[in-house]
Amino acid sequence: MLVLALDTTTRAGSVAVVRDDQLLSEIVGDPSRTHGERLPRDLMRVLEAASVPLSAVELLAVAVGPGSFTGLRVGIAAMQGLAMAIGARIVPISALDALAIAAAAPASNDGRHIGAWMDAQRGEVFGALYDVTGTHLVVAPTALPPAQTLDAWADSTSPARVIGDGAVRYADVIRDRLGAETSILPAPPLAATIGRMAARASDRAVLPHAVVPIYIRRPDAELARDRRAPDRS
Repeated sequence: MLVLALDTTTRAGSVAVVRDDQLLSEIVGDPSRTHGERLPRDLMRVLEAASVPLSAVELLAVAVGPGSFTGLRVGIAAMQGLAMAIGARIVPISALDALAIAAAAPASNDGRHIGAWMDAQRGEVFGALYDVTGTHLVVAPTALPPAQTLDAWADSTSPARVIGDGAVRYADVIRDRLGAETSILPAPPLAATIGRMAARASDRAVLPHAVVPIYIRRPDAELARDRRAPDRS
């Protein structure tokens, strides 16, 4: 299965071409430029690097969140346009799921869980807890301050590894609560992982209009509008 995958959940993001489990090419975006400025050129560049024409792509995959409202909408819209152009379907992938899978390789037999943390700004993280394989959700995603995220995980096995830019930013909170031996892993480019996940789950592919973003918390623009609205109580 030949898959073109895109991640725009972070400022840099990434694009990749994957054939089943084999990575053919991957490009990490330039964080000094917006996703709107770089796409669809980055998508064409990664296909050129893999020597694969767009017409040969069998499946598309895109990270649908959580992440910035603008980044998600730009990424999803780009893949929806490509899907309609080539008559392909899209596999929507959670970025937190992809982080957990990335942290599970190489597989560990310690039996402890994996935490995925993305920096949600405003002193919060998008966090979710997974089993040791990274494939089964133990605690559903939340958007909370770091300490409250760990409180929500208190009834589960403590993670041996926490991955993501949120984990790096709040490493001191994690180690204070879970111990200095807890591994803090930086977020790798996710497009290749997303592509491999899509190839293994092609039955989850949907038509372009059915792809919707995962926000977890309401977009900042909506929260700001509510703050400006007059109190009618």
